[in-house]
Amino acid sequence: MKIIRYILLTVAFLIICNCTATRELQKIAGDKKLIGQINNVIAESGLTANMGIKIISLRTGETLYALNSDHLYNPASNNKLYTAAAALHYLKPQFKFKTSVWVDSTFQDSARVPRLVLVGGGDPDLYPSELQFVAEQISKKFNVIDTLIVDNSLFDAVNYGPGWMWDEGSSWHFAHIDALSFNDNCLDITVAPGDIGAKPIVSIEPKSDLIKIINNAKTITDSTNFVDLKVERQWWEHKNLFEINGTISSDSDTQIFTRNIEQPALFAGTIFLNYLIENNIIVKNNVKVGRISTLMVPIYEFYSKPLTYSVSNFLKTSDNLSGELYVKMIGTETSNQQGTWDNGMLAIKKFINDVVEIDTTKMSMVDGSGISRYNLTSPDQLTHLLKFMYSNHAFNAEFLAALPTGGWDGSLKNRMINIKNDQVIRAKTGTLSGVSCLSGYAFTKSGEPLAFSIMMSGYVGSSQPYRKLQDSIIKIFVNY
Repeated sequence: MKIIRYILLTVAFLIICNCTATRELQKIAGDKKLIGQINNVIAESGLTANMGIKIISLRTGETLYALNSDHLYNPASNNKLYTAAAALHYLKPQFKFKTSVWVDSTFQDSARVPRLVLVGGGDPDLYPSELQFVAEQISKKFNVIDTLIVDNSLFDAVNYGPGWMWDEGSSWHFAHIDALSFNDNCLDITVAPGDIGAKPIVSIEPKSDLIKIINNAKTITDSTNFVDLKVERQWWEHKNLFEINGTISSDSDTQIFTRNIEQPALFAGTIFLNYLIENNIIVKNNVKVGRISTLMVPIYEFYSKPLTYSVSNFLKTSDNLSGELYVKMIGTETSNQQGTWDNGMLAIKKFINDVVEIDTTKMSMVDGSGISRYNLTSPDQLTHLLKFMYSNHAFNAEFLAALPTGGWDGSLKNRMINIKNDQVIRAKTGTLSGVSCLSGYAFTKSGEPLAFSIMMSGYVGSSQPYRKLQDSIIKIFVNY
């Protein structure tokens, strides 16, 4: 009876999972008990999508469950697993990004007012407090400067990666890539109710003369005329002009909208200029983009926290900007040339192929964040990477610690909350329109360490049912 029930469950699963699939497209292997349980929960979900799953024991190397695990899927932010591993490999866990300030070498021997250059070093975590500190240190050396120059030439000037959608807009997830990145290359626009019938009160942080606001919104009390607030940068015109439309209730709480900006280096420069002025430095001319010259010398260097802190933020918050800055930094570190997607991805693929031993001719990886629709990988390949990183004692602890923990933090804070405390999940989510993935590690109640990858794509509508199915599958194998 058990054999008959197993066969019936498998047949039902094949029909429901993908009714248009040909027989050879469905490949199932693993432990019979897990196959029956997982196939059953997939069939009962009623969801139709392309699905690939791989679960392996990290203790024995045995495949516990595999469904179409050699097929290629868009990984979305699961691509960040490859990037994080390569960053730890090439840059090392204690690597620090350097932001420096340069000045004319003759400033001490001349009455001439010096020029100051802020040089970007690809730091993905440069925020107002850090730049304010740099300005305070510079104020100890100068009372007046002629011009502030921003140098972002460490990386090329290409802001968007291969295969990125041109109309992603002004969201935090789609910030421009620049060697002098600051505040996630975003600003916060705060909208608070004004007088009834009047425009709401708008403020921005951090403040920059580069930013312009058009406030078309209105404060109302009548809910029948309510229209949700919309804050959008005119990204299609490549402008830092933000339009605010819609309505806000007079008794509403303050709303904060995070939006990306154009010209990140110049944005950073205008804010650094404000900080210099706040520290009583007179700046005779405005900010411009340029490069340090051979007649300049460094007078201050600011170093980020070690890479391990950045990688943790990268994976837990799924920060796309960090991933692309890693790619270009790897490119410049390995080629001794300006960092680009080409030389950065070449090095990352070399690591994946030669060190991790995944055949990169059988996958496609074109960016570091997973935004691109050109990325393709399989559950087999992702679990192979996870197995490699788990056994790599040089930085396995840093890699595992950087992953979100189920029911606890990052993108998994509100997921798998019903899984017991002694069944730990550390994994990376991946979401694009029509794509939902989850790959990482599971530590079962018995102490068995597992690596898994669940990839789903080709559906329409909300990802929520697919995330729920992923959590149900995980609940099964953590009790294995």
